[in-house]
Amino acid sequence: MANRTQIVCLHEGKKGRSIDPLFIRSLLKKLDPAWIRPWPGNNAIRTVDCGGRSTLIAKLPEELKAAEQAGGDRTLMVWADVDDNMESPERLKEAFWATAQAAGITTDQFERVVFACAEDRLENWVEFLNSGSTDESKEGPRVKDPEAVKAARNLADLCLKGAPIPNIPPSLEWSCRNWRALVERMR
Repeated sequence: MANRTQIVCLHEGKKGRSIDPLFIRSLLKKLDPAWIRPWPGNNAIRTVDCGGRSTLIAKLPEELKAAEQAGGDRTLMVWADVDDNMESPERLKEAFWATAQAAGITTDQFERVVFACAEDRLENWVEFLNSGSTDESKEGPRVKDPEAVKAARNLADLCLKGAPIPNIPPSLEWSCRNWRALVERMR
């Protein structure tokens, strides 16, 4: 049985064409939670490219079961976009729950999953974190890798300070609450 801590991050997008894995790794490395063991060779953060949302939703039960079977301290994070056909991050989470429940996932197992759901695209968060404002009612502008890294580090700094964030986009606030719940669980 494994005795390591690992965060498995499922996200939308295809390998090499999405800023998501870069943003996720930059954020988690900058946050540097004490409960992730920093041993050399430890794959503490594993990102999984899932393409579109339907593939991401379908992959959740499989990854959750695999994490439980592997043992150790594992956390499954889901990074998804709340596109125009979803009302809110909460509605998107319900879509994940319906699929997970049909696959035999229990409520307790599902409640341990950490959801980070950006309204429309992660680029909206990047725009907010780098400029101080965004309009989540429309798609944020595409960004280059350095912009995504800068935004992730800015978010980590804001999280570490713990102070209220003025004008925070609703989906980012919702996702931050989920992250804080994970941190509380891991203490």
